[in-house]
Amino acid sequence: MRLSSLLTIFLTFAAAAVLSLVAASFSVQLIENSSEIGVRDALDDKGMTWAEVEANGLQVSLSGIAPTEAVRFSALTTAGSIVDAARVIDDMGVAAQEALAAPKFSAEILRNESGLSVIGLIPTSTDREYVLARFGSLAGSTGVTDLLEIADYPAPEGWERALEFALSAMSSLPRAKVSIEAERVAITAITNSAQEKARLEQDLRRMVPDDITLVMDIAAPRPVITPFTTRFQITPEGASFDACSADTELAAERIISAAKAAGAENPRCTVGLGVPTPKWADAVTASINALTKLGGGSITIADADISLLALPETSQSDFDKVVGELENALPAVFALQAKLPEAQDPNAGPPEFNATLSPEGRVRLSGRVNDDALRELTTSFAKARFGSDKVDTATRVVDDLPADWATRVLAGLEGLGQLSNGAVTITPQSVQLSGNTGNPDASTEIASLLAGKLGEGSAFDVNVTYQKQLDPVLGLPTPDECEAEIGAIVAAGKINFEPGSATIDASALGTMDDIAQVLKRCGELRLEIQGYTDSQGGGDMNLALSQSRAESVLNELRARRVITSTFKAVGYGEASPVADNKTEAGREANRRIEFRLVRPNTVSTPSETTLESTAENGDTAPNSSTEESATE
Repeated sequence: MRLSSLLTIFLTFAAAAVLSLVAASFSVQLIENSSEIGVRDALDDKGMTWAEVEANGLQVSLSGIAPTEAVRFSALTTAGSIVDAARVIDDMGVAAQEALAAPKFSAEILRNESGLSVIGLIPTSTDREYVLARFGSLAGSTGVTDLLEIADYPAPEGWERALEFALSAMSSLPRAKVSIEAERVAITAITNSAQEKARLEQDLRRMVPDDITLVMDIAAPRPVITPFTTRFQITPEGASFDACSADTELAAERIISAAKAAGAENPRCTVGLGVPTPKWADAVTASINALTKLGGGSITIADADISLLALPETSQSDFDKVVGELENALPAVFALQAKLPEAQDPNAGPPEFNATLSPEGRVRLSGRVNDDALRELTTSFAKARFGSDKVDTATRVVDDLPADWATRVLAGLEGLGQLSNGAVTITPQSVQLSGNTGNPDASTEIASLLAGKLGEGSAFDVNVTYQKQLDPVLGLPTPDECEAEIGAIVAAGKINFEPGSATIDASALGTMDDIAQVLKRCGELRLEIQGYTDSQGGGDMNLALSQSRAESVLNELRARRVITSTFKAVGYGEASPVADNKTEAGREANRRIEFRLVRPNTVSTPSETTLESTAENGDTAPNSSTEESATE
């Protein structure tokens, strides 16, 4: 009985245990399914479909490859919001990331009267202290505002060359913004005049390395034109401006269009300050149209005064009609003076004063003057303007000259002084000035000068030709032209040295003078002066001799006030012979000097020759029994 009761109790506990295990198993399965489904749904809602979720009891494992570390962390956070974060097992990986791209290196330099500032990102390979020292030398006491940052990445191709060019250019840019990128430099600057603008643009183009893109936006203030002058004439030879001034580009276009309609070819007009009225273009175009109707003559507009001079053969009725129409068409501020001259006897010779300026700068004065005082005054004026040793006087004193003769003579000489060569002829009726100039605005400037000096209604004729080769800016030769010109000089006159020394022979000093003159006109050049010897003698000795001689030529150029900051002297000894060293003629050819342009991004090699001078004499180096010479 008792045994039966014990068995019953045992079976009861066993059944209870089995039921408990079954219930626990179902509970665990329910918890696993609930956790896995909940976490998976939460991840899917956030677009993390790449994540795999697996529940194992109370633990939830996350696996899969996350795109980034940030996404992996977000998946863990999402899972932790559904189940206890302590139950989340991280078996996720992260996709391999590509190497971070190097940043875009750039720098921007601002310079004005207040100082210099530089901002940007530069590579660590750039010598920051050197860059700031260069800027500091430019800024002086105003100092440098340094906002540069650095990044530890390789410098891109062209970065260092672009930076070095910008550093060199800043010395010529007192008011500018310079933006630097790899292989590109952009310069925005302000200059004081159109001439300075042209000179700066040319200098920068000469300086920039070939593989650097240069973008320039350089502005120049408009010139002040006093008096504000336009002079247009129609002659049997054609129509042309002696001077043309406009206050705006639009006004210039209107005036040029009227001139072309009158027959002028390729007219140009200077846009400047000083216009007396915004209706300037209305007055000029109306005046040109009136002159066209008359068939010839000249029209001079100086500020608000207009002088119309018709041809002598113009009929009185046509003259009256056209002048009347012009008077009614002009804006109210302008005053018109019109003149129909009487035809003159072609055999009657009016009194004249003549002055000529030769291309060599010599001036000859001839013709008539009022008295001895005016003759002395004109001679003194000419000597002061052109040089006391360049003036020849052949004037004579006569009576009955106009009262304003002295004013006309001095005004004519002053106008002549603005030409490279030319002549001025002064008569009681007119001042006629012609010649050549390197100033594209000379015609306007001379016409303004004469209009102001001679007074209202005075007749004058300015026939000035602009020649580019006379322009002190645009007429500068290119580096290649300089190279060719020096090549011709050294081909005609060889550079020799005293035997066994680096002293230039006296016979070669004239050649050095000629080379110095060319280099002064050429401006800044990157030039290497190369010295060579023949193969006789010791190699080290030849190398030292060629270097010394190259430096001697460089010093001779410095003595002639040639700017040599971009020159370097290099001796190559017996390297790169141009002829056979086995013969005396060959050795003589190899003893030479070369002037070579250093091209951007090229390594100087003695095999490339451009400007060459061959020494005529064989030289013996000290302590050497063989003859050699090296020249630069």
